[in-house]
Order: sequence, then C-alpha cells, then structure tokens
Amino acid sequence: MDKFIFELELDVRDYELDSEGIVNNANYLHYLEHTRHAFCKHAGYSFAQMEADGITPVLSRVEIDYKKPLKSGDTMVSKLWVEGKGVRFIFHQTIFHKDSGDIAVKADVSVVTLEGGKLSRGEKLFNAFKDYLEPNP
Repeated sequence: MDKFIFELELDVRDYELDSEGIVNNANYLHYLEHTRHAFCKHAGYSFAQMEADGITPVLSRVEIDYKKPLKSGDTMVSKLWVEGKGVRFIFHQTIFHKDSGDIAVKADVSVVTLEGGKLSRGEKLFNAFKDYLEPNP
C-alpha cells in the first residue's frame, strides 16, 4: 500500500557532487529537510508560522539507508508520509530516481517540538497535521 501523502521533484545540482561524481551523502539530509519544509507549507502550517506561534520543531533522530546514488543531471522525487508516536512525529521519507523509479535513499526522521524552549507534547502540530497523520494504534 502506498502511504505517501506528499511528493516533491528536485534536480541534482553539480555542486552537490563529491569527488566520485555522485551526490555527497550529507546533501540527502538537505533534500529530506527541504521536502519536510515543503510538506508543512503544503499542509498549511509553514515553519515561519510555527516560529510566530512559538513552536520550534527539532530533529531527535535520523536513520538513513543509502541505496543507489544520484548523479549529475538526475531528477529525484522525494516522498513522505508521517505518523505521530507519543511526542514525536516520524517522517518516513524515500527519495526515488525519477527516470527509473529506483530508490536512492530511505529515511526515518523523528521530530519533537519545543514551545518556549521546552519540550512539548506537540498538540498544536498534531492538530495542524491531523488530516495527514497515519493513525497510531
């Protein structure tokens, strides 16, 4: 079953390559972050709005598997789905090679929220994203 609720198409830029001619591993973290930010804006609660409301989402854990590298000239499709688990939001993200459909990267990214500089239960974000969250059994 395809759980993805959001996708974003991105092109590899030449300055993101390493000496082997493939995308440097750290740049995948940027692609994943850019996709999460675009998702939040799409869902109606941008990072600028969160900041104005005193909410700061922060990463608590990133688990990433590198499958097939992206190269110069490649276009990728970055997809995600999200679940709420306790005080965490877990973004399940996959980046695909657009032309072949092969997986470049799979990642699980855990995010917690701070309100007023203190860890919160994330109620405001859970409410904002309730229509997109995978039900938590």
